[in-house]
Amino acid sequence: MNRREENTGGFCWFAARTHSGQEVAIRDRLEKMGVEYFIPTETRKNYRGKTKEHPLIPALIFVHATKQRACELKTLDQLPVNFLFDYTAHTMLTVPDKQMEDFRRVLDVSIREGGLVEISVAAGDRVRVARGPLRGVEGRVMDLKGEYYVVVSLLGSVFAKAQVPRAWLEMAG
Repeated sequence: MNRREENTGGFCWFAARTHSGQEVAIRDRLEKMGVEYFIPTETRKNYRGKTKEHPLIPALIFVHATKQRACELKTLDQLPVNFLFDYTAHTMLTVPDKQMEDFRRVLDVSIREGGLVEISVAAGDRVRVARGPLRGVEGRVMDLKGEYYVVVSLLGSVFAKAQVPRAWLEMAG
């Protein structure tokens, strides 16, 4: 058990893949089992006007559990997932709590208000949000046609962005 697992009672965020279209069913099973999870979804209307929940990241689920419980979910509970593997550490891939919290907050919030003081930032700069509902989130700056976004990534290949006024940004250390 590594130091981070010892400090959190052994709980970590594990990333898992499943078949596309199975995310909501797996979420329902995890809820019944009392397992914490995160599946970013959005509600969309179909051509008939009915609303349906759709995953923002197809086939990807995050499970908050001990390593033993995560393995049991796959083997004993026969949850149809494959946990991602970190080949450099030779263990299941985990997402740090702070990184998961930042990612979730960016997905949940869209900011439209501004501030008074601006810093000079350029696309790619590492920044921290100093004000507003995303205060404390760290990410990189993305500039799209004069609009500034904070981009947070997970696993180096999954990204979330939220529009943030330049006045709310500070350089991250």
